[in-house]
Amino acid sequence: MHSVPDGSEVVATSAEAAALTSPPLLILDAVTNFLDSHNLGSGPLSWAQIGDGQSNITYRLERGGDVFVLRRGPRPPLPRSTHDMVREARIQQLLRGRGIPVPAILAVCEDESVLGVPFYVMTFLEGLVITNTIPPALSSAEQRLATSNAVVDTLVQLHAVDVATGDLASFGRADGYLRRQVERFSALWDINTTRSLPDVALLGNWLADNLPASQQASVLHGDYRPGNLMFHPSAPARVTAVLDWEMAAVGDPLADLGYLTATYAQPDSPPSPLELTAVTRNPGYLTRGQLISRYQEQTSLSLDALPWYQALALWKASIFCEAIYTRWLKGERPNDTLFAPTLEDGVPQLLAQARVFAGLSPAAAR
Repeated sequence: MHSVPDGSEVVATSAEAAALTSPPLLILDAVTNFLDSHNLGSGPLSWAQIGDGQSNITYRLERGGDVFVLRRGPRPPLPRSTHDMVREARIQQLLRGRGIPVPAILAVCEDESVLGVPFYVMTFLEGLVITNTIPPALSSAEQRLATSNAVVDTLVQLHAVDVATGDLASFGRADGYLRRQVERFSALWDINTTRSLPDVALLGNWLADNLPASQQASVLHGDYRPGNLMFHPSAPARVTAVLDWEMAAVGDPLADLGYLTATYAQPDSPPSPLELTAVTRNPGYLTRGQLISRYQEQTSLSLDALPWYQALALWKASIFCEAIYTRWLKGERPNDTLFAPTLEDGVPQLLAQARVFAGLSPAAAR
């Protein structure tokens, strides 16, 4: 844990922050005052960043033996709709009351004068996030299966939450969700690219022309995958928290299932820039088809149109990945030397796989 500032990312005082041309991400005296005002810990503040901070940024904070997590958006200016910390905190507060495993939200700051953007503070949870390494406690064949089952079962639990009554009823508009998604992302392509990829328009038209009828309204996570789940540090495998609610909405639950399965890594799946939990390529984890079957066993939804949702997931992913690639080309992501450069080929790979789910041959898509 750090206890002193680190360059311009974290500074000790608001006076130091005011002297910088680019605002810091964490101002220690401002955060300390905010924590004091909510009776969260006491004494000097130490911190450590969690994750790589490519989108929203998360810090582990410690004061006098108490540990918290602060989550904030990136430096402005950025579209508020994609980094709405107040909204993200609110959906977790509502879902925690419905029994969904999420961290407890301790305080929300809407005052942008504190850190330049809204942020919230939540409980710190000890647990395992599974990405490229299989945790020893969950490495047996039995626990690999249990891990996969927990991924599906937690999604089923989320989608079973009633959104027809209470505060969740006003959280979003389920009617027309799929059409709005297609229209919104179609409009984003031209402003986020410097190259021509005709598959984007072809897939967008196919999605619009083959729009399925939504069977149910549910809370959607929007980025539901194993890497956004925290597991208990010991067996048996069980989910203790669903993390990263930036993309949450109320809409068609099959959008979550489509994203989970379209981006899921299994032994025969093609490479993808969205392969963020590579361990599921190993023996013992459920395959994509088995994930789908387990979900189907616990719901009354028809999954006949699931390939449409899988194509939607990868088509949308290609558009937001193209935005990252374009920003990198323009020099706006100078520290992103690993992920962004791969998107020159990675975005076409996403579109190629989306064509497969859509049943469009490569020749037909050119």
